[in-house]
Amino acid sequence: MTPRTTLRPRATAMLAAVAGLMMAASCTTDAPTEAADDTAEREDQLSEQCQEAVVPDLPELPPVTEGSGTQTVTGVDGEVDVPVAPEAALGMYTTDVDILAWLRYPLAASQPIRGDGGYTTFPCFFPQDALADVSTFANYPEYDYESVLLAEPDFILNGLGYDPDVVARLPEIAPTYSVDAFDGRSWMEHFEETAAALGRTQYYEEWKSIYDARVAEVAAAIEDPASITVAPVGYWEDQFQTGCYAGVECQVFADLGLTIAPTSLVNDREGEALSGEQLGKMDGIDYAFMIRGLGEEEDAVFQQLLDDAAQNPLWGDLDFVQNDGIVGYEFEMTFGSPSGQLAFLDVVEQALAS
Repeated sequence: MTPRTTLRPRATAMLAAVAGLMMAASCTTDAPTEAADDTAEREDQLSEQCQEAVVPDLPELPPVTEGSGTQTVTGVDGEVDVPVAPEAALGMYTTDVDILAWLRYPLAASQPIRGDGGYTTFPCFFPQDALADVSTFANYPEYDYESVLLAEPDFILNGLGYDPDVVARLPEIAPTYSVDAFDGRSWMEHFEETAAALGRTQYYEEWKSIYDARVAEVAAAIEDPASITVAPVGYWEDQFQTGCYAGVECQVFADLGLTIAPTSLVNDREGEALSGEQLGKMDGIDYAFMIRGLGEEEDAVFQQLLDDAAQNPLWGDLDFVQNDGIVGYEFEMTFGSPSGQLAFLDVVEQALAS
């Protein structure tokens, strides 16, 4: 389910001439997904997509355009000049869009979302007010470079820096800052470093203050956090995964003073991939937090996953199974973004608060 492991590069070649497409874009008034421009339809999409989803209470994030000219930043492809105050920033991956909003960038009129997992618009936990006038196009697991181009960005934040093809192509559309946001380090490190590189550290610090305050509130609402053992638990490729991945879940667990299961902390917090015979290693976990998609179809997929797990008699003996301690949450949270980190705090609060 990660960007790295679900990557499927486009089978067709990229547009033959970027210049020709730019000419076409300059003559076009329609957005890539024109229907999404309608506010009422967007609200309907959110209402249908986000039933029972966690929606955090987020502050207003008005865009800020200060300064002029360019600044030099160093990404995975070396030094690149990017505008200090772009007027239409675009995030290549969904979490990049959230980071741009929190760093107070004016956004291009169209932004990418995932094309799978039940998503018809932005993740439910994103700052919807800041995105109210922004249309969407599916840009994952396959990339839609044409829609990126038609969005007419003057700056691109690309967190998919592990893909050399993406890194090479995006500067043909607009100045691009590319980082590998999925290199195994905490997403919060990347967020802080990106803010510093782009000269917007104050907005990272504003987010961190909000996050720290919420941590204190949620911790106060949980009775004896250290007595509760928790873990992220996933299931794919016939194995149960328990690792901390981008740091979202385990960062929240640690900040709240919860006890993280040992199996999640081994291998430098990458956790373990457990076969069916090894499920006993998850014994003692009180709450298992599991990613799930959105909508009825994805609900059925999640339930089928649990049904498949139940075929293993060891599964039924686990504490979190016996005590109804399986907590599902919107899977885009796990990739790491400012709103996602706050939303996961809400998930934990709803599950564990007294």
